[in-house]
Amino acid sequence: MIKEYKFENIYSDGKHILTKGSPVWNEKTINNYRIWNPRRSKLCAMILNKCKIMPIKKNSTVLYLGASSGTTVSYVSDIADKGMIYCVEFSGRVFRDLIAMCEKRKNIVPILADANQPESYQHIVESVDVVYQDIAQRNQIQIFKKNAKMFLKKNGYGIIMVKARSIDTTARPEDVYKKAVEDLKDFEILEKIGLEPYCKDHLAVALENK
Repeated sequence: MIKEYKFENIYSDGKHILTKGSPVWNEKTINNYRIWNPRRSKLCAMILNKCKIMPIKKNSTVLYLGASSGTTVSYVSDIADKGMIYCVEFSGRVFRDLIAMCEKRKNIVPILADANQPESYQHIVESVDVVYQDIAQRNQIQIFKKNAKMFLKKNGYGIIMVKARSIDTTARPEDVYKKAVEDLKDFEILEKIGLEPYCKDHLAVALENK
């Protein structure tokens, strides 16, 4: 039996996390509910690993950095069904897949741009409730801070997927996480969630823009 989970527009059948919406990549569905695969989505892994906070709600305006082909974006679109998601992706190859997914949904704005240069899409993106980042770059913390400074509302929220091996391939992941959290000291850290066993060497950090 599918029941509402503890967060808005997120559901569970006791085994899977689900959202309600049209399928995108031929994923399995139960009636009108899409099964969310935590091995393909770090946000789903974060939820399954018992996060206490989910800033993305049905009316949220979200800036999504590192949209790739849009797998997780599509689930965020289901959750924020009354909101808007601005998706930034740098790779032209996967951006074509993102565009194809966005054509089926009315609450996503795809942006082909470098998240290192938020000023390049400042004319498109409004102030947002949530900045969500999933970027595999060495300076991923600095990228997040630049975008948060430009777009995140006061008392807005951030979720950043810290990728230890993208920041430093030689350091222990625990040391990378500690440094990343220190570099985010301008924000109030609300929660830190490891993503094992779904995603190796990743830490989800939820924060608030005080």
